[in-house]
Amino acid sequence: MLLSSRHMTPAAQGFAMPPEWSPQEAVWLSWPVDDPRHWGGAKRDLIWQKFAEIAAAVSLHETVRINAPGSDHDAISAACNRAKAVPERVQLFDHPHNDVWCRDHGPIFLKHRDSGELAISDWDFNAWGGKFPPYDLDDDIPRAVADSLGLKRFEGGMILEGGAIEINGLGQLLTTEAVLLNPNRNPHLSRREIEQKLRDTLGVRDILWLKQGIEGDDTDGHIDDLARFVDDSMIVACVEKDRESPNHPVLDDNLNRLRDFTRPDGRNFEVIEIALPEACAVPGWRLPLLPASYVNFLIVNGGLLVPTFRQKRNDDRALGLLRELFPDREVTGIDCLDLVEEGGTLHCISQQQPA
Repeated sequence: MLLSSRHMTPAAQGFAMPPEWSPQEAVWLSWPVDDPRHWGGAKRDLIWQKFAEIAAAVSLHETVRINAPGSDHDAISAACNRAKAVPERVQLFDHPHNDVWCRDHGPIFLKHRDSGELAISDWDFNAWGGKFPPYDLDDDIPRAVADSLGLKRFEGGMILEGGAIEINGLGQLLTTEAVLLNPNRNPHLSRREIEQKLRDTLGVRDILWLKQGIEGDDTDGHIDDLARFVDDSMIVACVEKDRESPNHPVLDDNLNRLRDFTRPDGRNFEVIEIALPEACAVPGWRLPLLPASYVNFLIVNGGLLVPTFRQKRNDDRALGLLRELFPDREVTGIDCLDLVEEGGTLHCISQQQPA
């Protein structure tokens, strides 16, 4: 059920986006489609196995819900079974789509602060500034999910990808100027107008702006490769110690901004540094430097799924740090080196549904 702009905003009605660490009902994935554009068309079986592995890892903690054409459902179920997913926690929906990045084209769920009612915010999607057409089926996924679940649907009124925003439980939202202020998204909207749409639809108060993202990021600089809230008072942020890397000045500027940000009580956040992995690259690939980042993790009920990149020392260091930051969660590393060839990892392919 679509609620038009003639009605009060979601925030005015009591809805807001919960932080990712809130209890979840499910995690949504958009299963890989057969398209020669994706991973060069040469890794179809490998990528299916990787998605099945990720679905299985999620299913140990909660339900995984999968967008996929109905004709693929039997094969997907078989792949998940081979990966030892919990069968009763894998649910498939006949939702055709164009690409795998459910964080960006999927629904952003809202929850009513009093009743706990769920709703969906449906933002326009244009494949990161029109870079990768077609994207019409991706743009339709929030409506399809709302219809399948029987949830209210609020239109956001602008282009927004879920990977571009990161929120805590205090009404604060982290994002980047390179994405939300990019003329390839919403050239007709001012910074103030964009901020107001975020407040009206997601129920946030403070918009905290970083400048830009890391090299190789097709999204123009999504926040979920740069900095993530650990809780209401702590942020884990990527750093690059190699001064010769193009990522060094970018991440240094981000770090300084993060240290200057304050919570509603006026106190600064505790900012924890986490080093990027060593540069990941595939000879001859369209991205000379892959946007590999350990903060592209996914929080699930009682767990944390963390991307790793076949760099034992760096991977172990990142996993150890995140275990310290999330002591009450089971931290699991998942090899994402093949996945990141297309520009994203665990957080990028998933979207949580609150309980």
